[in-house]
Amino acid sequence: MHGAVVTAGTPDTPDTPGAPEAALEPLRAYVRGHATGDPAHFRDAFLPTAHVEGIRDGAFVSWPLDEYCALFRGRPAPDEPTRSRRIDAVAVHGTVATATMTLSHGPDTFTDIFLLVLVDDGWRIANKAYHRHS
Repeated sequence: MHGAVVTAGTPDTPDTPGAPEAALEPLRAYVRGHATGDPAHFRDAFLPTAHVEGIRDGAFVSWPLDEYCALFRGRPAPDEPTRSRRIDAVAVHGTVATATMTLSHGPDTFTDIFLLVLVDDGWRIANKAYHRHS
C-alpha cells in the first residue's frame, strides 16, 4: 500500500500528526461549519458537485451540497459547547484520500466517511456518507 495513513486525531483540534497538512484543511473547514453553523465553511470544504448521504428518519437521503448547506442557519447549535468532533483516520493515496471522523452531538454520535480529491485549488471533499448512532 502506498500512501499516508493517519489515526487518532484529537477532539475539536483536528491536527492529525503525519497527514499531509493540505489534506486536513477541508476536514477542518467541515468542523468549522458545524461549530459555527455557517454554511460558507462547507462550501470551502466540499466540491460543488459533492453529495452527503446517509439514513435520516429511517430513509436514505442524498443531498447535493446546496441542500446540505440549507440545513445550517449561520449560527452555532444551542448545545455547541457540549459537542465534540474528532478526525479518526486519514489515508492519502496520490490524488485521492479517505477520512473518518466521529462527531458527538448531544445524544447522537455520527461516523462520517469522506472521499477527498486533490484538485487544482487543493484538497476538497468529493462526497460524504454518514451513520448516526442513536
